[in-house]
Parts: sequence; C-alpha cells; structure tokens
Amino acid sequence: METKATAVAEIRAAYVDTLTELAAKNSNIVVLEADLMSCTNTGVFKKAYPDRFYNVGIAEANMVGIAAGLSSVGKIPFAATFGCFASRRVYDQFFISANYAKLNVKLVGTDPGVTAAANGGTHMPFEDLALMRAIPGLTIVEPSDAWSGAAFVREAVETYGCVYFRFPRKPVPVLYTENDKFQFGKAKLIKPGKDVLFVALGSLMVNESLKARESLAAEGIDAGVLDVLTLKPIDREAILSEAGKVKAVISAENHQINNGLGSAVAEILAEDGFRGKFARIGIRDEFGEVGSQDYLTKRFGLDSGSLAAKAKELLK
Repeated sequence: METKATAVAEIRAAYVDTLTELAAKNSNIVVLEADLMSCTNTGVFKKAYPDRFYNVGIAEANMVGIAAGLSSVGKIPFAATFGCFASRRVYDQFFISANYAKLNVKLVGTDPGVTAAANGGTHMPFEDLALMRAIPGLTIVEPSDAWSGAAFVREAVETYGCVYFRFPRKPVPVLYTENDKFQFGKAKLIKPGKDVLFVALGSLMVNESLKARESLAAEGIDAGVLDVLTLKPIDREAILSEAGKVKAVISAENHQINNGLGSAVAEILAEDGFRGKFARIGIRDEFGEVGSQDYLTKRFGLDSGSLAAKAKELLK
C-alpha cells in the first residue's frame, strides 16, 4: 500500500491484500466473486489460495446464497460485485439468507454512486445505502481511503455478523496512516470548525468537503469535516458533539439524499433538538447517467463548489 506522502492508493488493493495477509493465519477466510475478478483484483487472493476462492459467474444472488451456506459451516465469506448488484439484485438473499439467519457474510459493493462513471445509470447505485440501512443489525461501512479500508477488513474478520462494504475501484487520496485506529461505529474528525460542519461519507465526499473547507477559509469561514466512515451504527455522539460547536451542518453523500446519510444525520439532529441550520448534499431523486466521474460529480451537485455555496447560503 502507498504511504500518505504519495497521495493516492486503491481501497480495492487494500481489501484484497489485507484478506490475503489474514488468510495465512485464518483458514476460514474465503472469497467469492461474480465474474468480476479483474475489477475487484481478487485474482491476487485466488493465486494465493485457489481452494478458498469461488467464482460463481454472473449469478450474484446465487453468490450470496453460497456465501451464507459457507458461513453456516464456520467460514468467513467475503463476496464482492458492483454495488448495483450487491444491493438491488441480491437484496432478498442477503436480507433473509445472511442477515435474518444471523450469519457472518461480508458483502462488498464497488463503484458506488457517480464512481460507476462510464458504466452509466443501470450500474450507478444511488440507493444501495437506503436499502442496506433498513436491514436490522447490519453494519454498513464506507472507508474513505486505503488505510481505513484495510483496518475495517481486519475488524470485519474479527467481528461476527454481516457487513456491507462500499468503496470505489479507482485510486483515491490517502487521508490516514497505518497508525490510525478505526472501529465500526466511530467517526473521525479530520478538521474541526467553528462556523459550519460537513458530515461526509466516503472518499469522494470527504475529499470534496476538504476542498470546500479550503475555499471557505479564503473567505473567512471556518468549516469542519467529520468523516463518518460507518453509516450503521452511526457515531451519534461525534455528530452531536461537533454540531454543537457550529451554526450549520451539511451532510455530504454520494447517494440519494433520502434514507442514507442525510436522513440519518437529520434524524439525529432533530431528535436532539439541534437549533442550527441543516442541509443535505446528495442525489435528488434522479437516476444516474454515463459520464466521467468529474462531470457527474458536478452534474449532480456533489462537488466542492456546491458544498461551499450551500455553506455560505446557510450562514447568511
């Protein structure tokens, strides 16, 4: 894995490398793919442990059923596919066979939201978090860089229960170091703020929030950035603590604004009687489309300019 000084690294590489490393000491770790090995890069694991790797073909629902069966006999299955398939296509199997059965399936959805880019609207999940958030007891994590990704894979191996991972395939900026500690249900305050707080989930929105913070600073506005990391269980304490220090809070997610991060933050603030202003940045009831990630980020108002503009609007 690259270091922080080299700027970018792939979360998918951290995912595969960490599983391959852990599998040397834990014979129960198995990996499943739905014919997307080149996209997830799990060929590395297959080469190291061919007897613990299963390519089920383009049969995602079947893959989750197999993963549940493997879990029922003591294995720790990690099953990966594009986020659109890991949510919409396998929802019933993941809900019933894995979660309702209280098994230990780790499901990975790659290319969430606009990071699906040229694959277009059919492959662009703007609703996967909403679906997964409705499943009782499910852990939902969206690492924001390779180090957090590696740490959460380790925690998933050590923690019994179903987990939904969400991350892009392309290299993303390195935000943390190997010495940083991560835990399901705990957010990370990257930058404190006195005027406005960005509550962000995922690499894209955390980094756009950091860019917005810089542009706002040039205008004398002090913005904080809280990296949520785990949507469920969400770090209610951290959100309320930081929200209490600012005049406005803005949620930022690469997902529909309904039933994902924005809804979760709104619920927390409303239930606690937050008296400041609140806004949600995310997809507003639209389907995806074909385009570059940069184009789509601006097209759907997820960019730093949109975040900064919303902050200034709330602070008027």
